[in-house]
Amino acid sequence: MVCAGVILLAGCAGAAGERLGADGRGQSPTHASSDVRGPDRDDGDGRDALPPVVDHIRTRDRVVFLTYDDGAERDPGFVGLVRERRLPVSMFLTDSVVGPGYGHFARLRAVGASIQNHTLDHPALRGLPYAGQRAEICGQQHKLRSRFGIRPHLFRPPYGAYDTTTLRAAADCGIRAVVLWRASLGPDGALTYTRGEPGLRPGDVISVPSGETASLTLTERTERLLREIEGRGLRVGRLENYL
Repeated sequence: MVCAGVILLAGCAGAAGERLGADGRGQSPTHASSDVRGPDRDDGDGRDALPPVVDHIRTRDRVVFLTYDDGAERDPGFVGLVRERRLPVSMFLTDSVVGPGYGHFARLRAVGASIQNHTLDHPALRGLPYAGQRAEICGQQHKLRSRFGIRPHLFRPPYGAYDTTTLRAAADCGIRAVVLWRASLGPDGALTYTRGEPGLRPGDVISVPSGETASLTLTERTERLLREIEGRGLRVGRLENYL
């Protein structure tokens, strides 16, 4: 199975850790016990394998993964933190949220952050027709390629809402893995967990949502999180190296 490590994600619009069901209503995510979720193939019509869905990676390395969503927070101090600590963070960007702020993420990429796909407009994809889902995912692939000259291989569906159509569209857009999260960082710097016993463990994916209502800056929340990670004898790993 793919996966081992902790992934840290930055919040998708909405409460930390909240995901949407097929009807678009907020609900607590339901996780299977497996580290990699979702069908290996589509409905049997002979198409290529669908990307795995991961919120945890099986690994013997004592690593976790830091992932940030949307692109709403553009804290200048965060660039310095990533550079000084050499943090291999993953930024899942939404074009309509980033707006004119792509220059900030170019600076983050220059100091070691990776840039990944979080759709053009941040809709809840589950239940939408294939054409609409493909337009959201492939559209952001094209946008990021024009901005950075890269073709992301990782995708996070807004709110964690997806279905088999999402996986098919993602595969057709060149996505190799759909990344969810087991832990989410709240505006106050506290972690909540989507499944299993509370507490970080090797291979976890951590989501850091945008903190529009946060009393702490993104840099301060990340520094607090790093203290907890290191206090458990863990370090931050590069997600792409494990998927």
